[in-house]
Amino acid sequence: MAALARVTHYIDGSSWDGPAERSSTIYNPATGRATSVLDLADSDVVDTAVASARRAWQDGWGTMSLTKRTKILFRFHELLDRDKERIAALITAEHGKVLDDALGEVVRGLEVVEFACGIPQLLKGGFSVNASTNVDVYSTRQSLGVVAVISPFNFPAMVPLWFVPVAVACGNAVVVKPSEKDPSATIALAELWREAGLPDGVVNVVNGDREAVDALIAHPEVKAVSFVGSTPIARYVYETATAHGKRVQALGGAKNHMLVLPDADLDLAADAAVNAGFGSAGERCMAISALVVVDTVADRLVRKIKERMGALRIGDGTRGCDMGPLVTSEHRDRVRSYVDAGAEEGAELVVDGRVGVFDADGDGFFLAPTLFDKVTADMSIYADEIFGPVLSVLRVSSYEEGLDLINANPYGNGTAIFTNDGGAARRFQNEVEVGMVGVNVPIPVPVAYHSFGGWKDSLFGDTHAYGTEGVHFFTRGKVVTSRWLGPSHGGLDLGFPAHD
Repeated sequence: MAALARVTHYIDGSSWDGPAERSSTIYNPATGRATSVLDLADSDVVDTAVASARRAWQDGWGTMSLTKRTKILFRFHELLDRDKERIAALITAEHGKVLDDALGEVVRGLEVVEFACGIPQLLKGGFSVNASTNVDVYSTRQSLGVVAVISPFNFPAMVPLWFVPVAVACGNAVVVKPSEKDPSATIALAELWREAGLPDGVVNVVNGDREAVDALIAHPEVKAVSFVGSTPIARYVYETATAHGKRVQALGGAKNHMLVLPDADLDLAADAAVNAGFGSAGERCMAISALVVVDTVADRLVRKIKERMGALRIGDGTRGCDMGPLVTSEHRDRVRSYVDAGAEEGAELVVDGRVGVFDADGDGFFLAPTLFDKVTADMSIYADEIFGPVLSVLRVSSYEEGLDLINANPYGNGTAIFTNDGGAARRFQNEVEVGMVGVNVPIPVPVAYHSFGGWKDSLFGDTHAYGTEGVHFFTRGKVVTSRWLGPSHGGLDLGFPAHD
């Protein structure tokens, strides 16, 4: 058997050539076969990456002109657009999502790069002439220094692209810690940054597990941390990093609801429920996992969803399938255990994903889409974030009951309402306690010039990702008050300065 390829860190503009005391294995989820060995960073490697970033920031990136920064951003956009299919293939090979979905992830990341290309406008300050007699006041935004981005397995390209282009455009240097399950897309992005002309050390990638995370979030030179992952880890990162004096945006988990009212187009709603529930094998923080249906149309909607599920083709993401495997065998088994629990707790198992035929070679990490009906709020399949292809239907008697159910949930990431009643939709968008809302849109991920983020246990920290909130997160505001004195000025005045 041929030796497995080595995947290592990317520091100071090149692949790491140092030793690795620990490593882990990367698998192709569609075949179940090991494909490479990944170096895992210890605190010394993290120190090296942070030091490289600090030098790059101090040596000129933090003060480089906006014109030069923007040229590099535009070039990076060109290169990413050129290589988007290659990076999508890396995602499919290590995460398992189908190629079309992987390509869509990269394209959504490109939108944030486009937004970041407008950084000269985004960093413009304000200027007040003669705020007081012969006194001008103006505001600026300055970079922080070294920032850390900790990325999850489910979007190995898009999530780094949510943060890194904005952080770099603002003049910061970045250390990215991707998931150890699928790091190659993130490393490929770092290589494209260098090809675009970014100075060595401005973007670095360290691979690792909790040891690397702990080293990053406690490092004294890291000024800010952006994190996306499960709620327990998001809470831990937020509490630990803020205790070390850092600003943090930690995006956590979700239990996203889709409320279907009796007047909704049920064919549209059924399509949306299947697309949003089973795309990327349900491994999306914006996946619809709880379908809240007013009882009078529930039977019809469930039948329509079941029909559509029967047409889905599950298998290797390179073969034109609709849905691929889950990311690891352990995660597949965890999701399967929730299906077992749902059946034992009394939910009606309409489509059993534990049995299925998969178009793939080898023993991939597959679980077919699963549909439960008549789920109640006390069941584990509703209470917990499953992060897999399991869709639960909860029946309610009215809009008010559905709204109360959604608002009682501890998560507040994304939600949607399907209705043809504009008044009901407007009421829902105002009354629902969720950060991102869709009206006849099942996955309401904001465009790049708005910002992404939830409420309640789906976000720790006050700042959402990308958009203008992202620019503010990666910069500090400064206000300057200036007076240029004329030659006739003189005299002493010990009083407190007042505006006149």
